[in-house]
Amino acid sequence: MAPREEVVRSRSNPLFKRLRALKERGVGPTGGLCLLEGPKLVEEALAAGVTITEAAVTGRGEDRPGGAAVVAALRARGVPVRRLDERLLGVLSDAETSQGLLALAHRPPSDEGRLFEGTPLILVAVGVQNPGNLGGLVRTAEASGATGAFLVEGCADPFSWKALRGSMGSAFRLPLARAARAGTLLDRLDARGVNVFATAADGETRYDEADLAAPVALVFGGEGAGLADEVARRATARLRIPLASPVESLNVGVAAGLVLFEAARQRGFAASGEGR
Repeated sequence: MAPREEVVRSRSNPLFKRLRALKERGVGPTGGLCLLEGPKLVEEALAAGVTITEAAVTGRGEDRPGGAAVVAALRARGVPVRRLDERLLGVLSDAETSQGLLALAHRPPSDEGRLFEGTPLILVAVGVQNPGNLGGLVRTAEASGATGAFLVEGCADPFSWKALRGSMGSAFRLPLARAARAGTLLDRLDARGVNVFATAADGETRYDEADLAAPVALVFGGEGAGLADEVARRATARLRIPLASPVESLNVGVAAGLVLFEAARQRGFAASGEGR
């Protein structure tokens, strides 16, 4: 008879400390890692080839739909999986009700070159500080067949808990790269022959009348402030989304979705995933 697996119950346990440090800071001794919660997100990470270093599960977590299969898949890959007390995992969970499974994973390496493969369709997010909004943008970019995304000037961490929930695994697959300054990035895009389009309420070109089939980067600003004037002025063109009065603007995720999928339509996008 196999020995009963020990359950971690102490907050002084090294595993609990590593998980808590990553939840609270995302850096320090756990730098370069991200924290995954729930069977679905862990399954997405495994399918994307993300390296998972260790995991913690509760009995309830294994009983959830897909929980036991994901734990088995982790163990089959040699990932140490420890049993954690329900109350301890509840402290670590960022959700109202814990899903009973946490994992530490290496963040996918940044490969800027992949953003320019084929005919680039690049999302540029400038100062999107809300992690849920950023995660949604990453998800929409992947769904529309974008080749990747640049995150510029104070964007949220795409591998934080809320951002990962928003992207639902897309952050593991879509090439992501950081850029410190929008102006410097626009110079690099111009040098590569990539047209830059920004959205603006008073834009001179309707978004569905612009040529988005050529290599393009679509620039979207953060919540509230939007794009700085100097960034918008640098664009090849400013795109206008027609709105019924008295609405003056759209949420950044909705605006990005409209323009990205218009680009996908012009490129012969198919729902089967042939957009690229």
